[in-house]
Amino acid sequence: MVLRALITGIGGFVGFHLAEYLLEHTNLQVWGLDLVEGRAARLHSGVTLHVGDMLLNLPALQDLLVAAKPDYIFHLAAQAFVPASWADPWSTLENNIRGQLNVLLAAIALGTYPRVLAVGSADEYGVVTAEELPIRESNVLRPNSPYAVSKVTQDMLGYQYYASHKLPVVRVRPFNHIGPGQSPAFVTSDFAKQIAEAEAGLREPVMRVGNLEARRDFSDVRDIVRGYHLAITRGEPGEVYNLGAERSYSIRKVLDTLISFSVIPVTVEQDPARLRPSDVPEILADCTKFRSLTGWRAEIPLEQSLKDILDYWRQNVG
Repeated sequence: MVLRALITGIGGFVGFHLAEYLLEHTNLQVWGLDLVEGRAARLHSGVTLHVGDMLLNLPALQDLLVAAKPDYIFHLAAQAFVPASWADPWSTLENNIRGQLNVLLAAIALGTYPRVLAVGSADEYGVVTAEELPIRESNVLRPNSPYAVSKVTQDMLGYQYYASHKLPVVRVRPFNHIGPGQSPAFVTSDFAKQIAEAEAGLREPVMRVGNLEARRDFSDVRDIVRGYHLAITRGEPGEVYNLGAERSYSIRKVLDTLISFSVIPVTVEQDPARLRPSDVPEILADCTKFRSLTGWRAEIPLEQSLKDILDYWRQNVG
């Protein structure tokens, strides 16, 4: 019997990498839902793709699930850019919370109770003290942005529908993940794109940056999607798992590494517009719980991830 997986947000950064992973490493039939026409054109032809704003339209989403008959639902579609949640909090809250709720309601209505992966975020932990590092799943949640509040709500909705309806929902809290194809709205991709444009003569060789002292737990998206597959297939319904590299790097280290790969000299200038209203000094994951269950750990070195991101932009600027 061939099992089916449905990925919401399949044309996005993580959705694309997850689809590629499932097609290459599993026997799952892959279905996808994406909001933007044409964005998923680069996907493997083996994907059954649907395009439309179905997440906020429950009847349409229910119809899609009836057609797809998924055994697994990877719910990745979300507004994921923290500064956008400050600029328009309600749009992020509505999109992320209603989308998660509709996925859960549609899964229940299907009657077959597919396993659902509810994707939270390390941002749920919010302000953490040095004494709380590395962060375990039991850490207090102190969301400090509208985006983080939306992810806490997605996380808790997943638990609630497991508890109230016995829907097999597995929850994950991924830490910062990077890789080729990520939007330049995110720091590593932004830096790499600036360098690639400077190398191509499309901009002056000056890096414009925000806070370089914050330390983040950066893992490669290709490790994260491998973890998502393990979580949905082997995770305990109702449980939540951290996914991260369990190493923290300063933004300055990321920048210096990327600059070391540049074929031209570049200088650095701080841009006040790139500073966030709130920035936690350090984020560091403890993934013992998930590793004990599955053996998973992040394997791709930061330097390799950054080289791949820069090479991606070298091929895609101009």
